[in-house]
Amino acid sequence: MVFVVASIVIKVGKAAIRNIFKVRSKSLLRISERRENTLLKLLENILTYVVYFVALITILSLLSIDVKGLLAGAGIVGLAVGFGAQSLVRDVISGFFIIFEDQFSVGDYVGIGNYIGTVEEIGLRITKIKSWTGELHIFPNGRITEVTNYSIHNSIAVVDINIPYDGNIVKAEKVIEELLPRVSNKYEEIVNHPELLGVQQLGTSDVTLRVIAETKPMSHWHIARCLRKEIKMVLDDNGIKAPFPKLVMYSRNEEADFHNHHIRRGE
Repeated sequence: MVFVVASIVIKVGKAAIRNIFKVRSKSLLRISERRENTLLKLLENILTYVVYFVALITILSLLSIDVKGLLAGAGIVGLAVGFGAQSLVRDVISGFFIIFEDQFSVGDYVGIGNYIGTVEEIGLRITKIKSWTGELHIFPNGRITEVTNYSIHNSIAVVDINIPYDGNIVKAEKVIEELLPRVSNKYEEIVNHPELLGVQQLGTSDVTLRVIAETKPMSHWHIARCLRKEIKMVLDDNGIKAPFPKLVMYSRNEEADFHNHHIRRGE
């Protein structure tokens, strides 16, 4: 019965916390959405821990167990295992600084060690990130020493376009430059007008032009795909085709005739 009441209290408490954050979202003093999501998850976790702890103490009291003596004994045992609990203390302290310093928030796309993914939850002890393929990685906060946050600043979409050597490079640059302002107005994720940098590389069978576009955080992959599609369509409309490998084959007889012909000519 006590745990049933505790579950109800947790549900009501979480609903109240969410309503408080909804009211704050309309306030002039609201904090960033990233930080709101992080604090919301954290407060829900703290509420759950506190309610279940109180429920456990209540059950022990109902069973006529000396809670005060148990807590005093737990304090002595705590001193005995204090050295073994150093990692737990380190995790909690690290979790506090992660949240206080706003190193990353729920919903951010981050890299921790060899893992990259979206932050699902930040607790006082652990942090959870989910990779784009679905794996959930759980890190003790004390072991998070280096973090790369990809969601703080704007991203850059980089698109390379290959034009054959027999294609009209000047015309290709012109039609692409005319296209870019229209693309900028079409996609709201683009922050500034895309820019054609010019010739990026001379390949074996083609010339590479590079286009860049500043986008909202983590929108560069989507915008890069859109740019490739838009540029491909406008190049096709203007008769500029994509390069493809060319293979010249000779039969043995043709190769011999070719060789004898050059010998007779003294080449």
